[in-house]
Amino acid sequence: MSKPEKISHVLFAGLLVMVALCHLTAPFLAVLFAYLLLCKVDLVTKNKRLALLGVCVLLALLGWASVHFIRQALVALPQVMNSSLPAMLAYLEAHGVPIPFEDLAGLKTMIGEHAAEKWGNYGHLATGLVRNLAFILIAVVVAISLFFDHEVDLERNQHRWARNYYTVILDHLADRVRSFYNSFERVMGAQTTISILNTGFTSMFISITHLPYPAMLIGVTFLCGLLPIIGNLISNTIIVVMAFSVSPSMALAALIYLVVIHKLEYFLNSKIIGDRIKNPIWLTLVGLVLGERLMGIPGMILAPVLLNFIKVEAAKREVVDVVV
Repeated sequence: MSKPEKISHVLFAGLLVMVALCHLTAPFLAVLFAYLLLCKVDLVTKNKRLALLGVCVLLALLGWASVHFIRQALVALPQVMNSSLPAMLAYLEAHGVPIPFEDLAGLKTMIGEHAAEKWGNYGHLATGLVRNLAFILIAVVVAISLFFDHEVDLERNQHRWARNYYTVILDHLADRVRSFYNSFERVMGAQTTISILNTGFTSMFISITHLPYPAMLIGVTFLCGLLPIIGNLISNTIIVVMAFSVSPSMALAALIYLVVIHKLEYFLNSKIIGDRIKNPIWLTLVGLVLGERLMGIPGMILAPVLLNFIKVEAAKREVVDVVV
């Protein structure tokens, strides 16, 4: 490995560290997602301007859907707590299952204390949301700029030497960025496919059983499905809790259905993940835990990407034993 190539690895590793330390994981993900959307739409339109227009329309629709989803969730969640949790708590108490609170009021107090400890106050939370939204908008602009022109060395033909350190290091750094993006495309493509399949099967159950707030449940299922392994656990828990608002027997039926469906999905998931990622489950779990501790939920999304990137980059280099 040449010296400029080594420097490019150090620079890219430093970039990832800075993203984590500066809490810029969400904008970093926004750049990757926006660029991925632009490239995928461009494959269909064969025109970059049309691709940009299509992605802008798609982002506007996603924004509208997100606002609608959040508004419905804000209405639904308090009602779910008031209708589902008393029945669930009574059921758990009757079967001797220990719970960390005595009643619904105790749960609300515990949630409030946790929220106050994590975010301080609603003003601080609102400020953080506005700041992240501004960063994400900037990230989308960055992705659009990269989509139309990804050249970094704008004076490439004006240097005294064609193979100078600046140009060569930037070329190697661009290779690292492309490799990371390819890992992102491979991993998120697989995870999105899995999420769509899981959402489809879960939607069938929600439609048949007429669970309340179906749009919210389907949205939660899809979003949680983007998180490897534990995403299904989160969405399934929410669905089972929601089913308790109907009856304990409905909650049991939901649990059985979801377990059976996920067992059947293992065959599809193993094929999708095996063909694209090829990482053992234990390694993915370790990556998820470390990603969450370092960067929160966005870190959990990036963890499998980073694992795949490290594997790809390391597999490119041959180990040469030095005999002394």
